[in-house]
Amino acid sequence: MKYDKSVYRSLALVTQFGINMLVPVFLCTFAGIWLGRKFSVEWIVIPLFMAGALAGFRNIFIMAKKIYEKDAVSAKVPSIYCTKEQKNKERLNRHAFMCNEQCNDKERSKDHAEKN
Repeated sequence: MKYDKSVYRSLALVTQFGINMLVPVFLCTFAGIWLGRKFSVEWIVIPLFMAGALAGFRNIFIMAKKIYEKDAVSAKVPSIYCTKEQKNKERLNRHAFMCNEQCNDKERSKDHAEKN
């Protein structure tokens, strides 16, 4: 059975998300345990765990933001590189957008005429 490349990319992405979240949490937790035992301050684990969780969420946020920016850039590929289906889909989307704008303009003009 032959898999599509997107399956492997998705698996790699999920793995990266997991690593980016877990590494800071574990490092901060183990640092908290070590510091707690060394200085007899056992409660230090809790704030360091929270700091690790926040760092992990920040890592994931930055990574997801980069991925979405790449998707937005790749969506604006020049039409010379697009397939016929992509060009038709883009044309239909533009047509629907223009029709929607015209309908909104007509409604606005009706609303404006009714108010005056």
